[in-house]
Amino acid sequence: MPPKGRSRGFNNHKGQRRHFTNPDQLAHSEEKKEKEKQWRQQRGEISSDEESEESSKSSSESSESEEESGDEGEKQAKAKGVQHLIEVENPNHVVKKEKKVDAVKLDENAPQLSRREREELEKQRAKAHYQKMHAAGKTNEAKADLARLAIIKKQREEAAKRREEEIKAKQEAEKAKANLTKKALGKKT
Repeated sequence: MPPKGRSRGFNNHKGQRRHFTNPDQLAHSEEKKEKEKQWRQQRGEISSDEESEESSKSSSESSESEEESGDEGEKQAKAKGVQHLIEVENPNHVVKKEKKVDAVKLDENAPQLSRREREELEKQRAKAHYQKMHAAGKTNEAKADLARLAIIKKQREEAAKRREEEIKAKQEAEKAKANLTKKALGKKT
């Protein structure tokens, strides 16, 4: 048995009962309001301008977004207090401008890439550009490599000259030795 004062299934999370309006009563109250408007209009209490304002008030309560999306964003119901006398503009308020489909230029051939795909393509482009610059000798690393190669080339040339001189010196020493042995043996050259 449920606790006293509560019934099953009709309580919200705060323990209050839910009240549902009967659709017949709702329709009856709307009809009553319409009849009252017509009666006031016949008596002259409400002019047709005020009636349109009342109807716009009720429609604005149901859908304020329609009023904001209209071409004239200044449609307002009766201003409260001195609000209509003072014009205040919020400097932080940014009005969104609608973009036309023609103004937005999308390249239909190139699909929209994800962030990772764009970064990967950017890396590949950067790597290819670096290799091209490196091959041309315009990067710092390439300049250092070329300087090292020049030093190594010089060292190799000097080593090759020394080897040639040593070979020539050996050949001359061998000739001199051969000449000495021939002289010692008594042969004429």
